[in-house]
Parts: sequence; C-alpha cells; structure tokens
Amino acid sequence: MAASALAQGEPPAGAAASPPPVVLKTAADFQSIKDPAARSLALFAEAGKVIQSPRCLNCHPATRVPTQGDDLHPHDPPMVAGEAGHGPDGLPCRSCHGPANVTTFGEHIKSMPGDPKWAVAPAKMAWQGKSLGAICAQLKDPARNGGKTLAQLQQHMAHDHLVGWAWAPGEGRKPAAGTQAQLGELVQAWIDTGARCPKA
Repeated sequence: MAASALAQGEPPAGAAASPPPVVLKTAADFQSIKDPAARSLALFAEAGKVIQSPRCLNCHPATRVPTQGDDLHPHDPPMVAGEAGHGPDGLPCRSCHGPANVTTFGEHIKSMPGDPKWAVAPAKMAWQGKSLGAICAQLKDPARNGGKTLAQLQQHMAHDHLVGWAWAPGEGRKPAAGTQAQLGELVQAWIDTGARCPKA
C-alpha cells in the first residue's frame, strides 16, 4: 500500500498548522461490542483510518496516475504507472525512488520516498475516491485484490514491507495512523468477526 508521495514540506508562514496525528484504536478496544457483526463493522471502520489515509490512497489511484501529499495532488513530475506499476518505459519509478527514503535537505520537499518494491498498486486495486464500503468489498474479492484469501490479505497488511512504508514515510510526510502491527490486529479481528463490510 505505499504511493509516490512527495508531500510538501512545512506550510508557508500564516498557514494553518498540520492536524495532530490520527490515533488508531487496538482490536481489544472493540471487545465491549458484543454483537459480532457490529464489532466487525467497527473494526473495519477503524482500519479504514489507515486504508483511506493519503499514505495508502496515493498508491491506489483511481487512474493509473499516482498522486502525492496529504492533498493527493498529481505526481510531480508527471508520471503514469505503466503496465507493471513501475512507471513507463524509459522512466521507471526507480529513476527517482530508491530502496529507501533519502533526505533531500530541500525547502519544500524534505525527502524522496523509497522502498525496494516501490510501485503503484494494480489497476484493479485502485480505490481512491471510493467509499469505505466499496473498498471493503473490493478487498474481499479475489478478482480485485490480487487473488488473495482473507488470510493472505491480513498478512499483506500486517507484514508487507511496502505497506509498512506508510508508518516510516520520510521527513515531510505524516505517517499513517497507529502502527502496522495494530492494523494487522484490526484486520485479523475483522476477519474473525465475519469480515463485514459497511454499506457502500
């Protein structure tokens, strides 16, 4: 789940301060919800704080054009995913994005994001602009989630290194809410309670 996300650096003088980091509840925080279906919905809504965060949305664009920053502005320089999600022929993502974040010391762009698997998510896994219910249904559908079972989906979210980039996105970017381990626990608890989806 990580996108090309060259977020802007510090806001200009007089601009509103950045909002505080989003707190992510743990799976245990939902134990008081006795109805499994209601708990499942609440768990997925909490996981949605990560799934719908800019750190994930930028790499799951509605088009094959990645976005950047907390405002999801178009990638600069202009870029397309290409057939394999690694950029067009002649200008692969790795031209700028290496295996790790690199500090730039720039005034507006503080760091260049990177990961060994840096890429745009496959087109069938695009969910920018979709409701949380629609994203949930997409995640449960092997035809639209890369052929993953729910167990494989949980492993992807809980342990995939590129997904983990969302919590260490480099200077100048706000990390996703909570931790990757918390997301993995929420997704597992969601599965264990029936993997219910919010209404689209």
